[in-house]
Amino acid sequence: MKLRFRRMSSSVSRELQCPQVFGRSISQESVESSSMEDFWSEVRSIKESRQNGQEEQPLVEVKPSEEGEMEAEWLQEVGLSTLVSGAAGENGMALLSTLTRAQAAAVQRRLDTFTQTTRRRSKQPVRDVRDVFGPADSPARIEFMAPESTPTSNGVQQAEEKTSWNPTTENIKNDAIESQQSNAEITEDLTWDIPYSESLMPAQKLQRPRTNCIKRPNNTTLPKFTIPKDRLGLTQIGDLSCQDMKKIHNLALIEITTFYDALGLDLKRSRLVRVKAKETGLFGVPLTTLLENDQKKVPGTKIPLIFQKLLSKMEETGLDAEGILRVPGSASRVKNYRQELESKFYEAFDWDQVHHNDVAGLLKTFIRELPYPLLTAEYLPAFIAVQNISKTKLQLQALHLIIMLLPDLNRDTIKAFLEYLSKVVANEAKNRMSLWNVSMIVAPNLFMCKGRSGNHQEAEAATKAAKIVQLLIKYQDILWTIPSFMLAQVRKMNENETRRRTRVTWLTPPSFFFPPAKGNCSPPSGSSSRGRSRNQEPAMWDVAGVNLSPSALGHSFKLDIPEGVIRVYATKLSKVSMAIQLDSETKASDILARFHCETSTYSTVPLNGPSHYLFEIGGNIGERCLDLNTYILDLYRLNPNAAWVIKPRTL
Repeated sequence: MKLRFRRMSSSVSRELQCPQVFGRSISQESVESSSMEDFWSEVRSIKESRQNGQEEQPLVEVKPSEEGEMEAEWLQEVGLSTLVSGAAGENGMALLSTLTRAQAAAVQRRLDTFTQTTRRRSKQPVRDVRDVFGPADSPARIEFMAPESTPTSNGVQQAEEKTSWNPTTENIKNDAIESQQSNAEITEDLTWDIPYSESLMPAQKLQRPRTNCIKRPNNTTLPKFTIPKDRLGLTQIGDLSCQDMKKIHNLALIEITTFYDALGLDLKRSRLVRVKAKETGLFGVPLTTLLENDQKKVPGTKIPLIFQKLLSKMEETGLDAEGILRVPGSASRVKNYRQELESKFYEAFDWDQVHHNDVAGLLKTFIRELPYPLLTAEYLPAFIAVQNISKTKLQLQALHLIIMLLPDLNRDTIKAFLEYLSKVVANEAKNRMSLWNVSMIVAPNLFMCKGRSGNHQEAEAATKAAKIVQLLIKYQDILWTIPSFMLAQVRKMNENETRRRTRVTWLTPPSFFFPPAKGNCSPPSGSSSRGRSRNQEPAMWDVAGVNLSPSALGHSFKLDIPEGVIRVYATKLSKVSMAIQLDSETKASDILARFHCETSTYSTVPLNGPSHYLFEIGGNIGERCLDLNTYILDLYRLNPNAAWVIKPRTL
């Protein structure tokens, strides 16, 4: 069986042509007609470049997934492999204890399918009567599938029957907002106190996948969603430690599955397969290989250098150019530049000679020639399925969860691309490229990937995918913000894991303070014996000017500091620590300002740069870079065992 990219396109293809919508202005119809012409022109350009360019890489034949395999892979990916193996595991138990009823039910359905499939494969000739009529006939039930409460934004559990949130009222209001949309921009608040799947009203849960075409709204018809203010501060992707981001991934996969189940959508995933990809060069090379090669030259880089350079060159010379991205460059010049870049990019390539339209051609070629899609083969069907959701708010919520699933490299790369596209749209008055124009041009390049057939059905699917691109561009700030309900679940998981590891933790300082055991600096009895990794921040007593033993530090941290007072450490500054009395209005920005005043005279490292932030470390979180508007007293009460550290942020 060939790679599922081809099946993916046909499974999501629908009728392209929409019935005429009455009441629209002639100018609006002409804009849509022009956009469609741009789209098909882009499709023709892609096909011509493939016919005249490099030969497509061969696809690898893979064995189709048997019944139950997808469920087993899903359970393993969300961190519940113990349910498949039957072995006990602390992490899986901690995860299950944080799930809502709807999320746990989604897990249970996949576990039931896996268990029933396993039983059928066993082909036992004789079944015991108890297996037919007794409890043993039912698959193993999840012990933690019905928690009595739902995590809220501040991490405090509230009984479900006492919650003041009314899903019916909320969604009736959403329906009214959708029906009132016109050319005037509608503003709507998002709700992040509870998981998205819990906020669906029964009518939405029974919706059927849409078979008609999507609307093609322009920029002004999309509502403006506002991020809810949170006294605990907003958390961006990249603000959390790798361990906590792994938990975010697991929770997001469970939630998007629950969300799609509630909407009656099938969350299809393509199996990850390997193609014979190049290991050197720039075009047609996997992102991971490019980044590994680039990090040898520029340590710490997170996006391939060629992609960064193409975007920066486009921003320097093409933002104001009329028809940027739409007007094609010279095919012969693009081909010559590509060959020259392959040999001279890291040495002395002359970018001044390249016209911005040719740079645009190189950029789109780079994206299309990736052996694995930029949106990943696994989750590309989930992106495409978003178009079958009826309401814009629900589409945004689905995209929000899928973005959390992407690998860091793909997510960082697509974010840089979307940031550039938003700048193009912001200059619409000069370049004549609206949000919808840009989306129609970008969609075929993202969804008509290398190795796919490029047929008419795939082009139709890419046309509808333009709405997805439109949402990604417009709402990228929301999509890269971790919702508070998910962060509350991470805190709950960490608390449960800690509770299972040890039952006596109140005398133990946060793990941030413990370096690898050496000499007389071993942690006190009862603390974790694990050493710190090389990439972690050094312990306090490893910093010049700080002469505290672990026991003395833990004693001062827990016993010598009054309630409502925190000690903030700054490992890179001359003022290495400071006790700060908190009140209800103390923000992270206030603490940074205090350190700036104290260190501006004596410190050799200025604090007024954007690289220094206040971090919450330990307790019920791994590590979190705090928003400047975080109210520290509220956070202190939520996580009293945390350490507070000022340090540069690793970008």
